[in-house]
Amino acid sequence: MSSGTLYIISAPSGAGKTSLITKLLEGLDDAEMAVSHTTRAKRDGEVDGQHYHFVTADQFLAGIGNDEFLEHAHVFAHHYGTSKKAVEDITSKGIDVILEIDWQGAQQVRKLMPEAKSIFILPPSKAELEKRLRGRGTDSDDVIDSRLAQSCADMTHYDEFDYVVINDDFDKAMGSLESIFQANRVTLAKQEKKNKILLGDLTAS
Repeated sequence: MSSGTLYIISAPSGAGKTSLITKLLEGLDDAEMAVSHTTRAKRDGEVDGQHYHFVTADQFLAGIGNDEFLEHAHVFAHHYGTSKKAVEDITSKGIDVILEIDWQGAQQVRKLMPEAKSIFILPPSKAELEKRLRGRGTDSDDVIDSRLAQSCADMTHYDEFDYVVINDDFDKAMGSLESIFQANRVTLAKQEKKNKILLGDLTAS
């Protein structure tokens, strides 16, 4: 059986990453999101093992000590991380895994899994990015200005990724994402593993 691929998808806030990934998963077979571990409290409606794996700080720190995470970060007094074993268990079944993390987490993952494919999603312009952030209508001007500055800093790391998708038109960006997944599934190495018997029959003299 051909093993699945780990895909890292990163983007600055406001680029539309979450909407694109949600739509991608609706139409893509044999792909799923990695479920992160966190030490924060479970919120109403969240399900352990579906939205996050909720663990104690002691459990998380023990996991770090045992080198159990592909990447981990400390954000707003809570720990977040992605289990190596969880990703390997899924990819071993031939299922692709999508890891939605920032560029810093992506750097950590690439060191441990250089075979992972990484995708960076960008907005079509800084003006459009600001428009999207302000259009949410949920934050103060100071918070938006801070997020915009952080997004601009994040975008300078686009050249660390294998693929860059510009989210100007949602459908076109969606098509670009799908093409990355589909093309990777028909590489020579993947086909030789997945269709070994067929290829042998077709090329037998």
